Amino acid sequence: MLDRAKEIIDDIARETDEIILMHSMSGKDSIVLMDLVYPKFRRVVVCFMYIVPNMRHIRRYFLFVKRRYPNVELIQVPHYTLFSYRKYGFQGMRGNPNQRYWRFTEIVGKVREKVGIEWCCVGFKQADSLNRRLMLRSYKDGKMAISWKGKMFYPLSTYKNRDCMEYIAENCLKSPEWSNKKEVTSGDDIIDYHYLKFLERDFPDDLELIYSQFPATRVIIPKWEAEEAERKAQKEAEKELKRLSRMKGVKVYTEEET
Repeated sequence: MLDRAKEIIDDIARETDEIILMHSMSGKDSIVLMDLVYPKFRRVVVCFMYIVPNMRHIRRYFLFVKRRYPNVELIQVPHYTLFSYRKYGFQGMRGNPNQRYWRFTEIVGKVREKVGIEWCCVGFKQADSLNRRLMLRSYKDGKMAISWKGKMFYPLSTYKNRDCMEYIAENCLKSPEWSNKKEVTSGDDIIDYHYLKFLERDFPDDLELIYSQFPATRVIIPKWEAEEAERKAQKEAEKELKRLSRMKGVKVYTEEET
């Protein structure tokens, strides 16, 4: 399972015995990569990029990583999108027009300086987005997964979400967070209704942390639920009109005809 990813990791293990792993803690790609790289390198520094720090549902994954992979080093840095949030006052956050942007590669560079490691592993997949597909397909390593010049590698480049979920189940790893029956959350989509509702149900203290940092997000749950109730009422009204229209001798007038 995930043989191609293992081959990519082996390629890098022949070059170095220490790597940085950019990690989302509760995301499926990160959970899989942690399990794949840990036995292959003498030193693995796991770098978690946060939007809101100190969230309890994320700390559970910190504990899981330390128990299952005791020799890893764990560090935390702000997520690169957080700097643009601060600059423009996203979702009611206190804005700072002087805040500079930090690109993902710039954050990786700072982490490299801090820990003294060059090679960096990232969980990007071609299936994630068009931009990532174009970027990964530009690499000429034969596997569309290794930037030898930039010393970055992407073992999951050609895989789909279901491949990662199958690996997690097969190897009895900690499951990623499920924000609803169909979607997995990585813990950083602070404007997604399903993620916020998941926190409201299971981790209300974490939801309050988001509200304290991004006050405008308080309206997301009630607004979405009001709109959903309206959509359901509209569907019920349409069903009733169809039912009446099938009844003999009953004339159904639309709003325009009345």
